[in-house]
Amino acid sequence: MDVISSALSGFLTKITSIGVTDVIDILVVAFLIYKIIQFVRRTSSYNLAKGIILVFLVLWLSELFRLTMISYLIRNLMELGLIALLILFQPELRRILERVGSSLTSGRQGSSPAMERAIAQTVQACSDMSASHTGALIIFERGVHLSTVMSTGTIINADITSELIKNIFYNKAPLHDGALVIRDTRLAAAGCVLPLTQSTNLSKDLGMRHRAGIGLSEQSDAVVVIVSEETGAISVAIEGMLKRHLTAATLDKLLHSELVQEETENSKRSVLLAGLRKLLKGEKNEQDKPDEKNL
Repeated sequence: MDVISSALSGFLTKITSIGVTDVIDILVVAFLIYKIIQFVRRTSSYNLAKGIILVFLVLWLSELFRLTMISYLIRNLMELGLIALLILFQPELRRILERVGSSLTSGRQGSSPAMERAIAQTVQACSDMSASHTGALIIFERGVHLSTVMSTGTIINADITSELIKNIFYNKAPLHDGALVIRDTRLAAAGCVLPLTQSTNLSKDLGMRHRAGIGLSEQSDAVVVIVSEETGAISVAIEGMLKRHLTAATLDKLLHSELVQEETENSKRSVLLAGLRKLLKGEKNEQDKPDEKNL
């Protein structure tokens, strides 16, 4: 009984000693672990990650049952395995660093009225192209800059109108085979070449346009709108996930939720971060105050 009470009192002492910085530290680590798991699950590295977990499990069991030889071999292999992991995960690591770096330095979308107009014109164009079975691939750039993708096409820098979008994807137009990039509520570039997805779990009826849209959404935070030339179906790819057979109303609602509300969420995050900074600054100032008893 004394052991339980002492353990309980020690636990309560640790809980009461947790400060604001400790809570922030725990939340950041939990968020990073969640993002890593989410990223691994939607990429081709999922099976490899399961293999790594299995190796750690075998190492733990060998330590538990004192299997000295197995433990020694696994530990030595893991030292070389760190280098091997960097090589195997090189595309994924590069993708993560590019997204983090671009998100820190890039600007956001334009004002809400401009974005509202851009969405309305895009939905109208996609609805018309769906009816005429005109293939299209439209990219809304967000935090991650797509300058490399834009360099593969032709710079336009024009206002967004449904007529211009339909003219770009007209099947006899020179730029209709590539992708159209929308940056800051303007038609930035057309005829752009996109990377194909490496996923093997896609439906066989998806063509190169869909695979290119999914591939870009895996490597960036862009919202990719796809109109099928064969069926006229409208799809949207976000973070490697494809939402198919959307109506014009559903497309409009989805684009609003991903593009317009993002500005409100960003402002909320800014307010939250400012509050945390003030709280931390206030805690620091309290620590820096001299003890009145020592004066």
